[in-house]
Amino acid sequence: MSGLIPQDFIDDLIARADIVEVVGRRVQLKKAGREYKACCPFHDEKTPSFTVSPGKGFYHCFGCGAHGTAVGFLMEFDHMSFVEAIESLASSMGVDVPRSESDKPARRYDELFSLMDSVARHWQALMKETPAAVNYLKNRGIDGATAKRFGIGYAPDGWSNILDKFGQSSEATERLLATGLVIRKDNGQHYDRFRDRIMFPIRDTRGRTIGFGGRTLGDGEPKYLNSPETVLFHKGRELYGLYEARQALRNIEQLVVVEGYMDVVALARHGIDFAVATLGTATTNQHLNQLFRLTENVYFAFDGDPAGKAAAWRALENALPQIREGRQLRFVFLPEGQDPDSFVNDRGADAFVAAMKDGVALSEFLIEGLSSQVDMQTVDGRARLAELARPLVNKIPAGVYRELLVESLAAAVGLTAAKLEKMIAGGSTTGRKPVASAANTGATRPQGPGAGNPSVVRHALTIILNHPEAGRTLDVGKLAGVSRPGTDLLRAVIETVRAEPNISTAGLLERWRHDAQGRHLGKLTAAALPVDEDFDPEAELDECLNQLATAGRKERIDFLIEKQRLNGLSDDEKSELRALTVGPRNVK
Repeated sequence: MSGLIPQDFIDDLIARADIVEVVGRRVQLKKAGREYKACCPFHDEKTPSFTVSPGKGFYHCFGCGAHGTAVGFLMEFDHMSFVEAIESLASSMGVDVPRSESDKPARRYDELFSLMDSVARHWQALMKETPAAVNYLKNRGIDGATAKRFGIGYAPDGWSNILDKFGQSSEATERLLATGLVIRKDNGQHYDRFRDRIMFPIRDTRGRTIGFGGRTLGDGEPKYLNSPETVLFHKGRELYGLYEARQALRNIEQLVVVEGYMDVVALARHGIDFAVATLGTATTNQHLNQLFRLTENVYFAFDGDPAGKAAAWRALENALPQIREGRQLRFVFLPEGQDPDSFVNDRGADAFVAAMKDGVALSEFLIEGLSSQVDMQTVDGRARLAELARPLVNKIPAGVYRELLVESLAAAVGLTAAKLEKMIAGGSTTGRKPVASAANTGATRPQGPGAGNPSVVRHALTIILNHPEAGRTLDVGKLAGVSRPGTDLLRAVIETVRAEPNISTAGLLERWRHDAQGRHLGKLTAAALPVDEDFDPEAELDECLNQLATAGRKERIDFLIEKQRLNGLSDDEKSELRALTVGPRNVK
């Protein structure tokens, strides 16, 4: 398709992109504090110096200097053009790339996020005014603090409550349609999707509401109703409760995947803050990517009935490509007829944690599940087990874990591990190719905007790159007359942040990708800044501008004094000098 891609779409796409997921599909990452590390894919090294920052949407190699955003990584690693990288990233996120020549302008995602947050707050307010809804939560063991933490609300009965409040114009109604809050009838009219339901906001990793789950107060059908797939919400990628878990826990040592909203909320009510839920879908590869980026210990909790066992087996099959040494995945089967919600309310948090510790390891569950399908007392049965295991084992990456699993399978079948591995590998119709590493770029460590420049300019740029929101209210006029190297770039960055207050760190880097000075901004983005509570980026930036303004004032005074000594000053210049010398001249 011809036509330019709108800049606002590019900014929104980069801001929403999960760079850890993009890089993690191609490079094996390991969590290190708030960031992730790996050996750099762009040059040969044995000690990891390649870091990925999910908060900044940015990667940087301290060895060769390679750096960039999710788009830049796709361009370098997969050798894509800029447009190809944008299209690939958009496709992976389930959105279409608009073009400037289309009849309708690209919808700004920030408008949709704002709408969803407004609706969530509206339903939360209605919850407090609806005794039946409050009593429902109390009867389910949910107190006010837990309801507030998860933003639980209530959508009243009626066909047009949301439509009447938030759909006052045709454009507003279109936004309601785009977010799945209303449904269009065959006659062109609209009605509310959620009616007389307890509402659970679904939040992304940044805490923005992207969808809702609604639960009936009674026995109506369907019992649970989710938002449909939208430009903001994709069930196969999102996990309910993940944002709340990350807010509650500084270090996530384990995560347990449950099946429902009430399971997550009930567990949190009892102090178990590490529960998340899939959204009416089987656990996907993208879900597992998110889970293993945060912890190496993942549990699945299911009912002990046949439906629970079937769901657990689907989770096992999807998890196999993610399994490698260091990662622990266990399956917790609760007593038949109980789910995590009822179990924790009946028996308490300690009993649930104990059930987790008694969970079945993935390898054990796999072998038991396959063995139950054959007669292990016969040669034919054991041979059948090996055949059933073949496609499953071939999903597991090569490594220690796979070797140990094959040894366990071999013991069950009655073969040596070497013979079983040969049989499994020989029967594979598709070879698993290792990810090809990109060629060494030969890049050198980039220098910032004038490496010898006064540190105040570099410090200001570093702050605003790491905290774009801190530049929204800066008075760029303070830089008038300042001629220090790098000041023009700083002024341009501040003006961009002021004009586009939602632009992200990654968005700023992409905006200056082709600028001679801007290409070096990545080094400043990777620079460490204070993380203590006393650090105020907005105040620090304002102080930087004050120092630069003072420096500019001093430069102008020195220039006028020198000119006065050599050639004399005009009347206007004399007045200017008198005005300037009233203020301070010193700068650090």
